Amino acid sequence: MNEAEDGHKHAYYTLSGDVNSDMVQRVFEAVAAMTREQIDCAHILLQSNGGYVSDGLCLYNYLSNLPIEFHMYNGGAVASIAVTVFLAGRHRFASETARFMVHKSHATATHASRPETLRIIVEGLRADDARTERILRRHLQLSDEHWAVHEHADLHLAAEEARQVQLIEDVADFCPPKDMVLTNI
Repeated sequence: MNEAEDGHKHAYYTLSGDVNSDMVQRVFEAVAAMTREQIDCAHILLQSNGGYVSDGLCLYNYLSNLPIEFHMYNGGAVASIAVTVFLAGRHRFASETARFMVHKSHATATHASRPETLRIIVEGLRADDARTERILRRHLQLSDEHWAVHEHADLHLAAEEARQVQLIEDVADFCPPKDMVLTNI
């Protein structure tokens, strides 16, 4: 923890791995500790290739509505639903060599899936895509070309392009102050 010149209490964290119920639980526990320690600004280095849509949406909604100012950093890769988690940060940054990737939801059906089962899977995928796209459109200024790529393939954004579409506010590294205690979530 560090009391910055702005009078706010800052703390620094790392969060990595799949976006799943385990990550949700770890974040819940970390935020409980943040509130006990009266943290005003939490700086989080996120490294994740994605995971489950519902868990990512839970984290986005939770972190977006807390009375803690989250500063999110991408030091390597933030992909798939982890981009939605990243968007919960009020301030967002990425290292020069970092990348982001967003894509439509996908699932694998078993070989012997019946038509009704396939219909349910497709409906679920479309619902997930609608939920995540609303968040992307709320935060990002993607071009028609970006949306066209996103419609049919993985959309990759390097740090500078991420800045141009307002995914990040600046290209900057996660650099905790000297003697700062880092907490791994």
